[in-house]
Amino acid sequence: MTSTPTRVRLGTALGRRKPVADLVAEAGHGPLKRSLGLGQLTMLSIGATLGSGIFVVLGEAVPVAGPAVVLSFVLAGVTALFSALSYAELAGMIPLSGSSYSYAYATLGELVAWVCGWCLILEYGVSVASVAVGWGQYVNELLQLAFGFALPESISGPPGDGGLVNVPAIVVVLLAMVLLLSGAKESARANAIMVGVKIATLVLFCAIAFTAVQAKNFTPFLPLGLAGMSAGGAKLFFSYIGFDAASTAGEEARNPQRDLPRAILLSLGIVTVLYCLVAVAAVGALPWQQFDDQQAALSHVLTSVLDSPFWAGVLAVGAIVAISSVVLTVLYGQTRILFAMSRDGLVPQALSTVHPRTGVPRTNTLVVSAFVAVLAAFVPLGKLADATSIGTLFAFGLVNIAVLVLRRRRPDDARTFRVPFSPVTPILGVLCCAYMMFSLDGATWVVFGGWMLLGLVLYFGYGIRRSRLAAAK
Repeated sequence: MTSTPTRVRLGTALGRRKPVADLVAEAGHGPLKRSLGLGQLTMLSIGATLGSGIFVVLGEAVPVAGPAVVLSFVLAGVTALFSALSYAELAGMIPLSGSSYSYAYATLGELVAWVCGWCLILEYGVSVASVAVGWGQYVNELLQLAFGFALPESISGPPGDGGLVNVPAIVVVLLAMVLLLSGAKESARANAIMVGVKIATLVLFCAIAFTAVQAKNFTPFLPLGLAGMSAGGAKLFFSYIGFDAASTAGEEARNPQRDLPRAILLSLGIVTVLYCLVAVAAVGALPWQQFDDQQAALSHVLTSVLDSPFWAGVLAVGAIVAISSVVLTVLYGQTRILFAMSRDGLVPQALSTVHPRTGVPRTNTLVVSAFVAVLAAFVPLGKLADATSIGTLFAFGLVNIAVLVLRRRRPDDARTFRVPFSPVTPILGVLCCAYMMFSLDGATWVVFGGWMLLGLVLYFGYGIRRSRLAAAK
């Protein structure tokens, strides 16, 4: 094959788009089984969202923001809401497994779609790894409370955090992989049970912690200023990652045009209310200075305000179940995004091969699980969480842009949900995402830049030539 000049190839990649009609037709005749209703889709998004962000990352955000961490949650939640509205409109129009990757393919071209998909790999794959790290921390907390010992640091933490390999993180990823291989319906049933447990756990935490709330713990409310509140919001945006998980189930939903927008917005509303309640209870019960170096933050709050370790142990059990649910659902989302990218020819075809009995992309699930397990075993939580947030914010910004583009190019297409006050709302979504991205530190930007550079090398070395749209011409 003769080489094409880079300038021409770049223009071709930017210009290739998948027609919306083709995407919808593809969704209607795909090999995945349609077995998920509104309740299961909502639980899928809650399961993917409600986990390490509140159980673990809260302990990293409070020292940055102080009591204003409550406003940090609100800032992150508003940013997520703008993007959730855009997701809801596009999910109703294009009910495909690829989520924002597919939306970008229809509006902004193949190269931008690849960049978006590459960001989603960072969002989903890396966030699963960071959540798995948090799972191991709560396992140790439970062992300490129940039996007076913890796993040795050498096998319970990655290099850089005092350990050699994080074995518990590997275990939870492999357990999730086994569940996923059994089928989407079976995984959704297990997730629904786990979501019920973690909501009950957080309500229990609030009920106990509110009995110890003291007004003095909220003074001064902004000890580190607005910059601290913004930095806390950027860290806590990690807590909202996952509300878009329902959109990755577009080809397994029974009524995607109706149920996907509802599931996305309903899950975000439930999660935001829980987060704000937990944040007020946590910083009200314990001075914010005492959250330093507390990765199992909520258990630490209960241990500090109660004489008995019993309730902290109950919370640790709930956290273990909660984080297991996140690992399961976000791992699911990652496999479905790669499924869509593989079907388009941008990554190897084996990743879109579906097992005839279970309806699961088996090779895809095995490869993703192995990748995530290695990340979780050897990379510290803080680095993973910040890298995940910046990739997600970038992808969310593209989703808001995609709404604006489709409103202009295809104004008459049927929409089961419409973003209110467009174009103002999507533009605010883009601006909020940009603001949150620039609140992250320079090291995170360096990691993000390296990740993007690697993605572009892979696209121009493989995807641009093997794309199904390229083959069709």
